[in-house]
Amino acid sequence: MKQSRTMSLIEAIANVFVGYGVAVFTQILIFPTFGLHTTLAQNLKMGAIFTVVSIARSFALRRVFEVIRVRARKPPPTRRRLPYRRDFSGKAARDQSSIR
Repeated sequence: MKQSRTMSLIEAIANVFVGYGVAVFTQILIFPTFGLHTTLAQNLKMGAIFTVVSIARSFALRRVFEVIRVRARKPPPTRRRLPYRRDFSGKAARDQSSIR
């Protein structure tokens, strides 16, 4: 079943927003370990920026993989039919009856 662009976007947004809380919480815990001291407002702003970037990345990757999936399902191109009938008997045709 093919996923629509709208549903790809909704899924990507839901996935990223669930991760947003985890990211902000992780920033609050990890930043001080590396000597970075930020306020809650700064953590929320940074998280928002990363969220927008993550949504765009996730949506773009989903669309790329959807294109790959659709192209993989296309049948191979068929050979073009010749406008005449071939004579495989090995005899040279003297009349035009084999050409249609």
